Amino acid sequence: MVMWRISAWVLFFCTQTRMQSLNPDPKAQYTSVYGALKKIVRTEGFWRPLRGLNVMMMGAGPAHALYFACYENMKRTLNAVFHHQGNSHLANGIAGSMATLLHDAVMNPAEVVKQRMQMYDSPHRSALRCVWTVWRTEGLGAFYRSYTTQLTMNIPFQSIHFITYEFLQEQVNPHRGYNPQSHIISGGLAGALAAAATTPLDVCKTLLNTQENMALNLANISGRLSGMANAFRTVYQLNGLPGYFKGMQARVIYQMPSTAISWSVYEFFKYFLTKHKLENRAPY
Repeated sequence: MVMWRISAWVLFFCTQTRMQSLNPDPKAQYTSVYGALKKIVRTEGFWRPLRGLNVMMMGAGPAHALYFACYENMKRTLNAVFHHQGNSHLANGIAGSMATLLHDAVMNPAEVVKQRMQMYDSPHRSALRCVWTVWRTEGLGAFYRSYTTQLTMNIPFQSIHFITYEFLQEQVNPHRGYNPQSHIISGGLAGALAAAATTPLDVCKTLLNTQENMALNLANISGRLSGMANAFRTVYQLNGLPGYFKGMQARVIYQMPSTAISWSVYEFFKYFLTKHKLENRAPY
């Protein structure tokens, strides 16, 4: 399950990265997710969309462990403060934001490497070579150049995501028992809504991560682009308002099954471990 999720993550984010390119090579222009995948496989090889899978696998395990552990503990603590053991949307949003800080600190360098490897005609043929080249030519800061932008995107994303998920659970699963169907539906809808709402920030993050040469040259930017404000201005300068929503279809298509799987797996293990713990405490 985890392997499938990470593979799907890399597959759709390869498509999304390409479609978010502000000034792509004529050979790398796409009109749809399916068309992009088909063209990439046909012209660049079957395994090309999965480039960067290894680096994402290395970061995903510890990042997601920190993510859900922090969220569950913060949610429990803040709900006790705000709502006396009830369910507070404010507490859920803050807990999701704090979990994002830890998650992105681990995943941001992996994201930089993955996106650089996924760009059309990328010079990087392996993750280690990409890490070494970026480190040698741009320094350690390059791996965190988009960290604040990533947080600016992911904190709203996760706040919307968690608040929507908990709200939908109140509607379809008011007793908050283990209900796989409700977890899948709530998780998928929450991920889709959060993904659509934060697409403009994701476009800016992609530009900061990839430092797309053709786009920077067209915008008369010398050196490296840094800062979300500069990224926002560059996107608007090159593509206007539609530029902020490039790749939204791929982003939503990925996030719906991804968040549905994440929540269903998380809720299953939460139920399984809680039940096992209670059974161990039961008197004989």
